[in-house]
Amino acid sequence: MTFNIDDILEKIKKLNEQEKIDAIQSIFSQLHKASPLVSQPINNVRWVDIDKVQANDYNPNSVANQEMSLLYTSILHDGYTQPVVTVYDEKIDKYVIVDGFHRYFTCKTNKDINERNKGRLPVVVLEKSINDRMASTVRHNRARGRHSIGGMSNMVFEMLDNGWEDADICNHLGMQPDELLRLKHITGFSKLFEDVEYNKAWTTRHQILLNKKEKMRQSDNG
Repeated sequence: MTFNIDDILEKIKKLNEQEKIDAIQSIFSQLHKASPLVSQPINNVRWVDIDKVQANDYNPNSVANQEMSLLYTSILHDGYTQPVVTVYDEKIDKYVIVDGFHRYFTCKTNKDINERNKGRLPVVVLEKSINDRMASTVRHNRARGRHSIGGMSNMVFEMLDNGWEDADICNHLGMQPDELLRLKHITGFSKLFEDVEYNKAWTTRHQILLNKKEKMRQSDNG
């Protein structure tokens, strides 16, 4: 089956540069909704204003200066071959990065790359909660074989404190129980509450406070 798109192309030709980008993006988005592959984020790559993209505050990944320089050279010669993975935060009207900060940073800080991209960055958008965002970031990092142990420890601390159980962490981050236990110890969580026993099951801050309240209630009733 074929479609006559000549009229659409003629209308696009009359637009200015930025209007063309927006018009074509709108067409892509509509086609994505009609696609059998609508569940796949890569099926809907968006070129968004780079000023509407921002870093997250939890990524445990780190890249050496030499690798950053190589990334710049790669993007300069090959262009963007991978979009930046994001979630859209309605409260701040920003695309928050899940994976691809260094691809974003390269465009943000290099005038030649930014100008060639017309001030835009290719992104795909996921719909995830904060813990799921963190898990996605870790999966992307670990799949490439690199992540910061300190950053991972802090992230695990926050995810457990947000309500995830050990099994959730292991299943979503691809960890073994012993690996998770080591990360728990690295955070020094046990030192936060000296009157609470620290064991392999590990108790989150919220659970500790609930336990304290329950003990106080029982003491008052006694």
